[in-house]
Amino acid sequence: MPVTAAEPVPVTAAEPVPVTAAEPVPVTAAEPVTVTAAEKPSPRPVGSAPEETALLPSPALDASDRGRLLAGTHHDPHSVLGAHPLPGGVAFRVLRPYALSVTVVAGDLRAELHDDGDGFFSGALPLRGVPEYRLIIAYEEQVQETEDAYRLLPALGDLDLHLIGEGRHEELWKALGAEPMTHQGVTGTRFAVWAPNAQGVRVTGGFNFWDGTAYPMRSLGATGVWELFVPGVGEGELYKYEITRQDGSKTQRADPMARRTEIPPNTSSIVHSSHYEWEDGEWLARRAEAPAHEAPMSIYELHLASWRPGLTYRQLADQLPAYVRDLGFTHVELMPVAEHPFGGSWGYQVTGFYAPTARLGTPDDFKYLVDALHRAGIGVLMDWVPAHFPRDEWALAEFDGRPLYEHEDPLRAAHPDWGTLEFDYGRKEVRNFLVANAVYWCEEFHIDGLRVDAVASMLYLDYSREPGQWVPNEHGGRENLDAVAFLQEMNATVYRRVPGVVTIAEESTAWDGVTRATHHTGPGGFGGLGFGLKWNMGWMHDSLGYVQHDPVHRRHHHHEMTFSMVYAYSENYVLPISHDEVVHGKGSLVSKMPGDWWQQRATERAYLAFMWSHPGKQLLFMGQEFAQGAEWSEAHGPDWWLLDPAYGAEADHRGVRDLVRDLNTVYQDTPALWQLDTNPAGFEWLVGDAAEDNVFAFVRYDAEGTPLLSISNFSPVVRGDYRIGVPDTVPAWHETLNTDASRYGGADSHNPDPLKPDPQPWHGRPASIRVTLPPLATVWLRPA
Repeated sequence: MPVTAAEPVPVTAAEPVPVTAAEPVPVTAAEPVTVTAAEKPSPRPVGSAPEETALLPSPALDASDRGRLLAGTHHDPHSVLGAHPLPGGVAFRVLRPYALSVTVVAGDLRAELHDDGDGFFSGALPLRGVPEYRLIIAYEEQVQETEDAYRLLPALGDLDLHLIGEGRHEELWKALGAEPMTHQGVTGTRFAVWAPNAQGVRVTGGFNFWDGTAYPMRSLGATGVWELFVPGVGEGELYKYEITRQDGSKTQRADPMARRTEIPPNTSSIVHSSHYEWEDGEWLARRAEAPAHEAPMSIYELHLASWRPGLTYRQLADQLPAYVRDLGFTHVELMPVAEHPFGGSWGYQVTGFYAPTARLGTPDDFKYLVDALHRAGIGVLMDWVPAHFPRDEWALAEFDGRPLYEHEDPLRAAHPDWGTLEFDYGRKEVRNFLVANAVYWCEEFHIDGLRVDAVASMLYLDYSREPGQWVPNEHGGRENLDAVAFLQEMNATVYRRVPGVVTIAEESTAWDGVTRATHHTGPGGFGGLGFGLKWNMGWMHDSLGYVQHDPVHRRHHHHEMTFSMVYAYSENYVLPISHDEVVHGKGSLVSKMPGDWWQQRATERAYLAFMWSHPGKQLLFMGQEFAQGAEWSEAHGPDWWLLDPAYGAEADHRGVRDLVRDLNTVYQDTPALWQLDTNPAGFEWLVGDAAEDNVFAFVRYDAEGTPLLSISNFSPVVRGDYRIGVPDTVPAWHETLNTDASRYGGADSHNPDPLKPDPQPWHGRPASIRVTLPPLATVWLRPA
């Protein structure tokens, strides 16, 4: 019986139209029929087998569509594959290379599709609407039953696409990447990737034997996003994106938004969904009680992979919080945790910006470590690297065949120092990728702060470039206006979304307003960058330069210890003795000091106490807390054996560690040492010009005016009855910390009795005290 639009044949699942090969039903695309989704096959009784149904002929696949699907260049595979109504029925088309047969099962209907060659299978069924159906795919050694990915609507919403197009999706990780979910009643994983220059994108992975031919993604309009929901794919599956470039060549790329990766040197992304249940609610509730610059902050910097080599995130959680808490540090700072291919980069060349390194465990394992630190009362800072990325051909470089994450100008794309590529901060999607990444670590992993690496290299167009290798900005200056805007947006977004978080800039120049609010314009015409704190690289360089000189020469370098107070309140500072100062031939902290072993340890102790009392927060790299003699190597980490009681000089190293513990204890208990770090009212020089004596003395005040007096003697001789002018408001001072104490390895020269001021004016003060200054030591005095 001929089927026409004017004379439709009623078709139900119970009464299929008898169709034979001798009597084909004429079906054309030119005569559409009205099809309703309500007319679906009715279910058969439980236990009954689907009824074999003969196929109607289906329109031939357009040669262009066929070629583009096979070549991986089709932008809309869902328009060709899957189920589509046509006059008198529904056409089904499936692309499954290597399949022997493909059968459609819809309720009580079952029809084996025709093999059209090259992995295409097609046929039409006499249905009035597209049914819910499944595919049975037979291969040589197995039979799979699965949902058809190409019968489903996009699993990415219009709002997500709008925000991505605007470059304002602050939760980008929830829209792009691999997201396990149930979509239209089907369980699987939604894959979405930004690749605007690609001719086509396919998903490839272990679930399709790394042949993406059967899994082409669809382009979602002008956003440049490609999407595919793949039924049956769940957590733990390996995957990549196969991208067809403009020249027709193909490249397999790890997912830029992957939340989990293989262990390097393997490079695949892994489908991941977190199941971790946090227990740090109390920590999060109180971390925003005081801004970072008005709170105590002493930071223990470490490289997780080498702190205790071989330990996983969960094993570290059993040891690290207890160790840091015992020493009294308020925070740890983790060198970059995001996935990176080369361990020797220490994590500073990132390929997986959204994935903690798999070397130490899963993302949930890393959350367990952060949670354990929080429950121990320790904040977690993390190094974050938005300045550059490596050129690995499976990662971000020319991701879709053209410069995408990097700047299209080769001169601006190539980082001159590290052989890497710089991000294009002027592209809204790239800014979005990075801003959302900062939010991601703070929100998903409860990170308390981001220390942003290499900010100076981002801010200047001429950074490490010779004349002719850079182009001035629109105002004729050397400032990278795009990078400025990005940093301002990142800081503003993070502070708005995550209460209590702090951002810290490693910025080595005198850029004005690094820690100024973004809406406050400075003398240079720029708004502040919006960071909470900034590493004081000048203090680090100058003070280390001073203590490395032999004491007899220090009088010529006295200003190197005092100059920092000229600019101390220009920014909110951290005083860093970081990994950068104890690697690659620079020697450890103690080995920088001149003299014999006793003098080296004494000078380190005096220096640490000077540092802890100087305005600014403190940061100390692992191993320096116990005067490790060797510089750091990521291959073996700190020399813990120095603290083995069986080692003859163990007491020397334990003494320095005991001092660090006491420094942190007194520091946290003394608001004068941190409360007014960024306020000039919190500091007063008493002796700043005693160059011949190698002596420095100053007072720190808290908000109530309670003082702490810090005196450092960087000469190797005892200075008895050394007179120092002091405020006349304190009746007596007592020694609260002395780095020459015998328990720290010193000679135990100290001031056992309270020091009462004499009415004799000194150093411009109305009163003075006479104090014993031990050799190469710092003494702290508080009101008795």
